[in-house]
Amino acid sequence: MAAFELSEINVYPVKSLGGISLKQANAQARGFEHDRRWMIVDETGKYQTQRQNSNMTLASVQINKDSLQIQAPGFSTLKIPFQPETNDWLDVTIWEKACKAQVVSQEANAWVSEFMQMKCLLVFMPDSINLQIDPVYNINNGITSFSDGYPYLLIGQASLDDLNSKLETPVPMKRFRPNIVVTGSEAFAEDSLQKIKIGSVQFHVAKPCARCVVTTIDPETAQRGKEPLTTLNTYRNVNGQVLFGMNLIPEQTGVLTIGDPVIAE
Repeated sequence: MAAFELSEINVYPVKSLGGISLKQANAQARGFEHDRRWMIVDETGKYQTQRQNSNMTLASVQINKDSLQIQAPGFSTLKIPFQPETNDWLDVTIWEKACKAQVVSQEANAWVSEFMQMKCLLVFMPDSINLQIDPVYNINNGITSFSDGYPYLLIGQASLDDLNSKLETPVPMKRFRPNIVVTGSEAFAEDSLQKIKIGSVQFHVAKPCARCVVTTIDPETAQRGKEPLTTLNTYRNVNGQVLFGMNLIPEQTGVLTIGDPVIAE
């Protein structure tokens, strides 16, 4: 057993747009409250991410009392109500997963289409939609939001510090878009965890997170590079996948607060 501390809580309300750091968050079955409940899709319902358009990283998101607010350089501010304004539904896909999603509004569709420079829609995942986690790693019929696969991603601060010690130019944690960051552990201690308890919430550690080219996009400029994937590939490549961070599945719900003790097994 080892004791760490919760040092960051991050949510990404609109998949692949800017994240938000919080001091406290409701940990729900499909992820933190508001995390990746919205997503930009093309006309066929296929998800759009920074892999296709690196400028998505330049759009910042703010959570207000009853809505989201999206801002991007050179664009008007878009207000997104928590409850969609249409009764239109669309079949959407995220990797090999498929589910139904609700179209937010015609105003939102126009904004994201202009921003993405292609015909797009903004969709929402209501509570009625239960998108299952990969059955190979699932427990207790776990569900997720519009994430790539799992409701939570954890990274140890020491793991990033270890990586940055090998890089000519250090990269910030936001390159890896974690939901949970912990301090007090050794580098890559998270690799060997099976269960972890943060505050009152216990999580099952499902599998390592395979990293993609999104980590090579500078979140401040949207410019693509080769790092940190090139360096990670030299010592974190397992069976052709570069691994960094661990995917988690919650075993109950609760409130997490920065500074909470983290008990790892």
